[in-house]
Amino acid sequence: MSKVRTSSYSNTQILQRVYSYVKPYRSLFYFSLILTLLLAIIAPVRGYLIQVMVDKGLKESSAGIPAWLNNWLDKLSGFNVVEFIIQIFIIQIVLLFLETLFRFLFTYITAKVGQNVVNDLRKTVFNKVLSLPLSFFDKTPIGTLTTRTVNDIESINEIFSDGLIPIIADILIIIFTLGTMFWMDWRLTLICLIPFPILIIATYFFKESVNRSFISVRNAVASLNAFAQEHLTGMALVQSFTAEDREFKKFEKINTEHKKANIKSIFAYSVFFPVVEIVLALSIGLLVWWIANFKIEAGKLIAFILFLNQIFRPLRMIADKFNVLQMGIISSERVFVLMDTPCAETAERIPDPWPKTFNGHITFKNVSFEYKPNVPVLRNISFDIPAGRSLAIVGSTGSGKSTIISLINRLYNHQSGEILIDGIDNKDIPLATLRHHIGVVLQDVFLFNGSVLDNLTLRNPDVSFEQVQHATRLLGIHDFIMSLPGNYDFKVLERGASLSMGQRQLLSFARCLIYNPAILILDEATSNIDTESELLIQNAIDTLMKGRTSIIIAHRLSTIQKADHILVLDKGEVVEYGTHYELLAEGKNYAKLYEMQFKNNPA
Repeated sequence: MSKVRTSSYSNTQILQRVYSYVKPYRSLFYFSLILTLLLAIIAPVRGYLIQVMVDKGLKESSAGIPAWLNNWLDKLSGFNVVEFIIQIFIIQIVLLFLETLFRFLFTYITAKVGQNVVNDLRKTVFNKVLSLPLSFFDKTPIGTLTTRTVNDIESINEIFSDGLIPIIADILIIIFTLGTMFWMDWRLTLICLIPFPILIIATYFFKESVNRSFISVRNAVASLNAFAQEHLTGMALVQSFTAEDREFKKFEKINTEHKKANIKSIFAYSVFFPVVEIVLALSIGLLVWWIANFKIEAGKLIAFILFLNQIFRPLRMIADKFNVLQMGIISSERVFVLMDTPCAETAERIPDPWPKTFNGHITFKNVSFEYKPNVPVLRNISFDIPAGRSLAIVGSTGSGKSTIISLINRLYNHQSGEILIDGIDNKDIPLATLRHHIGVVLQDVFLFNGSVLDNLTLRNPDVSFEQVQHATRLLGIHDFIMSLPGNYDFKVLERGASLSMGQRQLLSFARCLIYNPAILILDEATSNIDTESELLIQNAIDTLMKGRTSIIIAHRLSTIQKADHILVLDKGEVVEYGTHYELLAEGKNYAKLYEMQFKNNPA
């Protein structure tokens, strides 16, 4: 079982933090607390009135009824038994109506407060996820984040609907009912409470058993979400290697753990509830025995049976509600651990106002970087790209090409050296400003489920349809889009499954051009393109690069040759730098790469 507690938060601190989100809804929250008090007051009154009706109305006895109440009832009914019973009946109906109304309002308001808190929390958490550094996603399964954002936050809602406030309401009902019972007959009340130690012991073991089961269930749900998310995303790979049976067995194992955890909780419930019924039966049995031996009024017998049911009804559920509360606390802690994860850094040392345009002059000065401590990926990298010029980066797999790109737009922060944009350290530039001026086209194009237009604008209302069409016409892909069913409203399936690789890449180029970046980064953007799309894409690249500082990572000779300079990396170090022909003349690493990759396939 994975660890449940992942921080040093106490339960009290977690609840205080959860209830800090109640502040905008304080009036509703306090109203729900008032309703709990009203429900607790009404609960024993109805039982007591039944005793009064039976003892005074049917037996015409006033034993156990305070003088002031007895006189008031006599005046109310005019000393007529039938009228007296009718009056008590009417009072009971009014109390029942009030209790029903208060319980409806209580249930609705607590649920409403919970949903409002969940709504605010979910927005806060998702906004937090958007601001987390890319390194966090390298270490955290997407399914786990899905569980935090959806399942765990939904569990927080149960703190309100089935947790702390309902527990307070149940405890108040028990206290007021017991108080009424002691006031009516303290000896009889103590007799009824003799079996209670059995219930207390059973409740403790039930709470512990269900709590362990719920923790197992929550961990299994996180594992199921992570496994399903990963395998649904990688389904093509699973099927390509005919790994369906193996992966199904893994899923079956996780699912079985989930089932076993649920069955354990079901077993605990199936034992606990009969124990509660047995204890209730013992209490009623002792009550009847005492009344039969000491000749106490029949009305008191009926009232005490009602009181015992009023006590045992919440007791049946209170242990379960404590477990719901505990699971809400555990879920809250997981959410707060995520919320307390440090965000991507933002700089505050920027002149105000920040310039709206970049020239795009990029300088690396002795930049070093490592993903893991003492495992360097880049070592003392230095180069300079004047504004509007282009640089191609080549090297073997793992040489650090893509890492350089990630450092420029601060998906990761370098440990030493300087990366300057127009002479300003990129760590001193607000992330939103920095990334607004950098356009990135990756090898693996990601398209969202939605229309072509949505994917081009990323649903940015500031981007007009005219801007979109201008960009697509410049790139020469307007006709291709118009040939799709629905044109710009064509439905793109998740990850662009309804389009070819070349079509997806063309849309990614258009998306980049629409935002008109000063710096263009192409990371293997042409590596998976078919021959038919290559010419169109090459023209799109030429259009994109005009007037922009460009960094190209590519294996296509035509793209690399057009770069003003070429940087050759090997094991995180710069081993060559120059133009295409200069590097060929040197006959070193680049020339060997050219010989191996391009000479026999010149296009």
